[in-house]
Amino acid sequence: MADDMATSSSIFREQYRVVAIERDRLVIRGVLSGEVLAIVNDEPDTPFTSDDYPLGKLIALTDPSAAPLNDLN
Repeated sequence: MADDMATSSSIFREQYRVVAIERDRLVIRGVLSGEVLAIVNDEPDTPFTSDDYPLGKLIALTDPSAAPLNDLN
């Protein structure tokens, strides 16, 4: 279990290159690890585009659990 947690958090410490793009999927490869990830778009009204994610673009992932919670007051 601890290894799974360390692995999942390590994806946020690496940079990735865009290697493929589809309307509902962005495929990236880790610069250091070579690990390939597919990011699935769950918002079909805002598809991934090659204008936003050209092939070869460097990107970093952010951990959504580290984001501050919205204050509803």
